[in-house]
Formats: sequence, C-alpha cells, structure tokens
Amino acid sequence: MANPLSNRALPLSGPATDIAPVTPDDTNDLPDMAMALYVETGGAISVITARGQTRTVAVADYSILPVAVRRVRAAGTTATGVYALVLA
Repeated sequence: MANPLSNRALPLSGPATDIAPVTPDDTNDLPDMAMALYVETGGAISVITARGQTRTVAVADYSILPVAVRRVRAAGTTATGVYALVLA
C-alpha cells in the first residue's frame, strides 16, 4: 500500500504517525515526544510538557489531551491506558 505521508512534511496538527503505550516514569522522558496523549481510563495525569513545565490535570475516559509531552510522571498519575501520539 502506498504511504500518502512519505513525501510530505509532517504537520504538528496531525495526523500522528504512530501511537505508543506509555508507562509513567518519574525519571525518564518518552522515547519520542508526544504531540498528544490518548487515555483509556480517566483519572489524574501528571506530565512534563514540551516546555519543561510539570502539570497535573484530570481527564475523563477515552480522552485525548492535545498537549506536547516529554514525560508522563508516575507520581500523581492515576489514569491508565495512556498512549503517546507521535510523529516518529
């Protein structure tokens, strides 16, 4: 199948080129910065943004959090089924 994205610059507005499961970690950044997060089971999610700010927000089940994230922190995160939408 031909890839319609192969000869184009990838826009930050999407679509993501991959979705990767996230294991929250207080020390290590994600392998690829997420352009957004998808959360299956809601709760609190604590992240370090692309700008290096620590933020904790409440999200509902099946939410998309449209913020660039370098790390999902274990401390403060109760949401589960977290996935990174990436442009890798």
